Amino acid sequence: MKPPPPQPQPQGRGGGHGGGALGWRAFASLLAAAVVALALLCIFYGAAFAPSIRSGAAAHPRRLGFRDRETEVLPPDDLVLSSIPVCDARHSELIPCLDRALHYRLRLRLNLSLMEHYERHCPPAPRRLNCLIPPPDGYQVPIRWPRSRDEVWKANIPHTHLAAEKSDQRWMVVNGDKINFPGGGTHFHTGADKYIVHLAQMLNFPNGKLNNGGNVRNVLDVGCGVASFGAYLLSHDILAMSLAPNDVHENQIQFALERGIPATLGVLGTRRLPYPSRSFEMAHCSRCRIDWLQRNGILLLEVDRVLRPGGYFVYSSPEAYALDPFNRKIWRQMSDLARRMCWKVASKKNQTVIWAKPLTNGCYMRREPGTRLPMCKRDDDPDAAWNVPMKACLTPYSMRVNKVKGSGLLPWPQRLTAPPPRLEELGISSDNFSEDNEIWHSRVTRYWKHMKSEIQKDSFRNVMDMSANLGGFAASLSKKDVWVMNVVPLMESGKLKVIYDRGLMGTIHNWCESFSTYPRTYDLLHAWRLFSEIEKQGCSLEDLLIEMDRILRPHGYAIIRDKATIVNYIKKLLPALRWDDWTFEVKPKKDALSSGDERVLIVRKKLWDQRLQDL
Repeated sequence: MKPPPPQPQPQGRGGGHGGGALGWRAFASLLAAAVVALALLCIFYGAAFAPSIRSGAAAHPRRLGFRDRETEVLPPDDLVLSSIPVCDARHSELIPCLDRALHYRLRLRLNLSLMEHYERHCPPAPRRLNCLIPPPDGYQVPIRWPRSRDEVWKANIPHTHLAAEKSDQRWMVVNGDKINFPGGGTHFHTGADKYIVHLAQMLNFPNGKLNNGGNVRNVLDVGCGVASFGAYLLSHDILAMSLAPNDVHENQIQFALERGIPATLGVLGTRRLPYPSRSFEMAHCSRCRIDWLQRNGILLLEVDRVLRPGGYFVYSSPEAYALDPFNRKIWRQMSDLARRMCWKVASKKNQTVIWAKPLTNGCYMRREPGTRLPMCKRDDDPDAAWNVPMKACLTPYSMRVNKVKGSGLLPWPQRLTAPPPRLEELGISSDNFSEDNEIWHSRVTRYWKHMKSEIQKDSFRNVMDMSANLGGFAASLSKKDVWVMNVVPLMESGKLKVIYDRGLMGTIHNWCESFSTYPRTYDLLHAWRLFSEIEKQGCSLEDLLIEMDRILRPHGYAIIRDKATIVNYIKKLLPALRWDDWTFEVKPKKDALSSGDERVLIVRKKLWDQRLQDL
């Protein structure tokens, strides 16, 4: 028989032995307190080292991708991203959505003959390099406009192969620590300025001015090289969208932007250019190395889509003048293609031919039934231009355009502030358009007053309005020596045609993705309500800030106008971005475009100490 269990002994008021009930309770309390303390410690360090609470990828510092679409509340102040790593130096010229190394990593099956490998292919969230792009060794603040048109720092774009390859064509010349641009090109060795006058004379425009009294304002320069043609058009009051791919001459657009010339990366491949129909008065191809005859002329039909009624296509190439059988054959085929598109030769002299697009639908209606190059179907939207496949068809004019025999636009600069005809397609009244102009003029005036103590007359050249609306911000800068890339977010893409009708330039973009430009491209970024819209789409604010850092030049500025909660959150991220060199915040005056509690945050990006790259 087992002995009975020991009975608990009564304890007096004066205490007792440690093995009693009170001792066990004290031990349990201490144990619980230790567990709570350990949990709090884990939460603290988890928050300190997590790269992005809102990105949904806190466990991996390289994945600041899309945030949870159901999460609409900003994180607590103590959970804000505290640091962002610096990319390896080999990424100093990274363009995430035009990174050819990505093609191989993702094993994309691209048709090289159709130039698909030069089109946009963005990395999925797990493969995004969410780090700050470092400048190259020896980087200096860019030379200011207008000097930059003719010279840039070699250290900023340390690539001289174009200078050697094009030495006989005077594209560029290496001169000590600088690269000079004499103004030459493949087809205009004597200079772009003389070539431009020659084109004006071919078209019998007055005074050798290619702008034809303000009637030629927007030009698309395809295969632009280092954009000297666009650079010299500026003195004619012509704004050129200089376009070239990131191809074997991969740095040509980088040189153009460093010079302060409007330019963008792009290619005529399988997708439409990101511009609405009837955007340009002239398109230009000077030895642009494009096979215009391929796929039933689909590339030339894309040029036709973006040309205005009566617009010109300038073609300077051996096919236009060479007498050998090979080039004669190509010329006959080009002429036949142009005829079937209803283009007529406006002028042909020496090495250049200029075709003109018809003003009305008359020629289209008179074509023989079954003519190759059919008319586009009625349900085809010619203004749809974001990730839309090209179509081998002709776009007819609307009844209004056909009736007025043209775009109905005033000459430049009157068209900048006059309500354009296509406003009515957006349901916007002339009064609302005029009010928008007045508001943005007032806003921009105040922006400049806020920055007056920090900026110089030549502080800005390359400007981007990241959410451009109707182009009012850019129009208010028309008297300053700047050019503005008006970016219309995908959800508002219809507004871009109004921007082009005003004589401005721009593009469509989805800001959940990276922009097609080199790092260190712009001197000033303006973002109005953009972060609020990005949040509604479920995309990461951190990703957008990192992208802004990539395309902003050191000593460049960002103007962020948004809700107070958004601005407060962004301010807490500035140390991680190293944008805390100079900041200014103000509650703006309310106007008809204001919504709720807005704030304006102006911030300047530092020029990094090179040693930070290794930290």
